[in-house]
Amino acid sequence: MRFLISYPSCWKSLAELRSFSWSVGRNLFHRKMPKPAAPAKKDDNEPSPIIKATLQAAVIAGISNILAQAISAYKDGTPLVIDWVPVFQFFLFGMISTPPNFLWQELLETTFPSHHVSPTREAIASASASDEKALDREASLGTLVEPRLNKGNTFIKWLLDQTVGAAVNTLLFSMFMHGTQAAMQHRATSSFGASPDQSLWFLIDSFKRGNAIQYHSVNWNWVWEESKREFWGLLVASWKFWPFVSIVNFAVLKTVAARSLAGNLAGIAWGVYMSLFAAQ
Repeated sequence: MRFLISYPSCWKSLAELRSFSWSVGRNLFHRKMPKPAAPAKKDDNEPSPIIKATLQAAVIAGISNILAQAISAYKDGTPLVIDWVPVFQFFLFGMISTPPNFLWQELLETTFPSHHVSPTREAIASASASDEKALDREASLGTLVEPRLNKGNTFIKWLLDQTVGAAVNTLLFSMFMHGTQAAMQHRATSSFGASPDQSLWFLIDSFKRGNAIQYHSVNWNWVWEESKREFWGLLVASWKFWPFVSIVNFAVLKTVAARSLAGNLAGIAWGVYMSLFAAQ
């Protein structure tokens, strides 16, 4: 195993530096490391991380839309009557958009790992002093190495996520929402009408009939033009929120599943904003 070590600045010559590097590397490399704990047996019935992340995102997207409707009703001074059609649309968007985003985060983490394994300060001190007893003790305790933040990789991931990732997600949201809203416009002419208190019955009836979402009737040229028109406004709005969430995700959280959950929780606030935007 190759270790990356921050050498003290007091070494005056290359010979001293090489000697120190060789001594530390030899002592750490030949140290008998403790056997890693056996991984926990996976439950065959447990859903995969990507499935769990997708369900979490879909539920949170639906909740954020309900919260947005509650905020609108409060501001307008009207009773809250939940319109389940936009709730369904946001739930569906969460189901569709989360898997590619999960894979995107996995690709970023695999290509640019946030953390690398590095010797602890105690291990470096013990190795440089050739203190075999101390090294044996640290090996038995599992404290020879520790994960350390790779600032360069973290910055690259953050930059890619807030440029490529943000642009694709913004366009995906606009295309999906405009397209799905247009595909469900027949609601107004249905027997249930556009009244929010009839929205749940409209969904149940239209799904039974198999005509809930009529994408074949959508004018996709109009959807594309609308998505382009609002692209920069939404992208700039996202830059006021998501860069801070992203840097915390990459710098603090170490698994894609944890980052997905944190992103989903932050997505409640963003989802409320997007719900209010989509309702305009």
